[in-house]
Amino acid sequence: MEAGRWKNLRLDVESPLAWVILDRPAALNALNRETIHELGQAMEACAADPAIRVVLLRGAGGKAFVAGADIRELAELDGEAGRQLAREGQQVFRRIEQLGKPVIAVVDGFALGGGCELAMACTLRLASETAKLGQPEVRLGLVPGFGGSQRLPRLVGRGAALKLLLGGGMIPAQEALCIGLVDEVVATDALTARARDLALEIAANAPIAVARTLEAVDRGLDVSLDAGMELEAEAFGACSATADKQEGTRAFLEKRAPRWTGR
Repeated sequence: MEAGRWKNLRLDVESPLAWVILDRPAALNALNRETIHELGQAMEACAADPAIRVVLLRGAGGKAFVAGADIRELAELDGEAGRQLAREGQQVFRRIEQLGKPVIAVVDGFALGGGCELAMACTLRLASETAKLGQPEVRLGLVPGFGGSQRLPRLVGRGAALKLLLGGGMIPAQEALCIGLVDEVVATDALTARARDLALEIAANAPIAVARTLEAVDRGLDVSLDAGMELEAEAFGACSATADKQEGTRAFLEKRAPRWTGR
């Protein structure tokens, strides 16, 4: 990717990984409309590059993953503009969720409001031991606009979600781990290395199988168990017909590492 393509973020490719780094440290990486648009473009670039197997998303500066939405922009919204901004953010965050490649949120510092919503849209969430997460929108006279009222109950349950959504407070990383809001808590100085190791562990697997697993889980959460089983059977059949399945089973029997082609 060419340097300087985006004003508010960077895309650093370390094949088979890509780091999307939100780069507004003076604003604690707050999500203004321009940043949301650029984030969508960066994710599309990652989706289109077959050399990228896993995306890692983090904030620059060490103080925040994303401290929230841009309050100056929020202050100017009327009803119609608010609906439009919410839909734009929801579309980008849903695209992250359906990228076909795992996206790991690497959460250091504050992940509040839109930042917590962004982390929830990712496949997995790793947090530093000093991270703080929350949905403070009610303290601004708002509700979450980028999916927080929907993803949070699905992740942590109705009661724990409403405690965060209605109280508007922050919780530390260990509490977030206990309720299921994050998947792992790591010492701050080990966070980057742990995120890279996890990403490489995932990237070592067959890309079609990873994509179909993501799809089966995403679609299966919204249907009955029987319908979900049918989704799984279809995914299993589709993978069974791939060259990667032939390679994976052959490599196992021959006691060697597989060489995936994504076909």
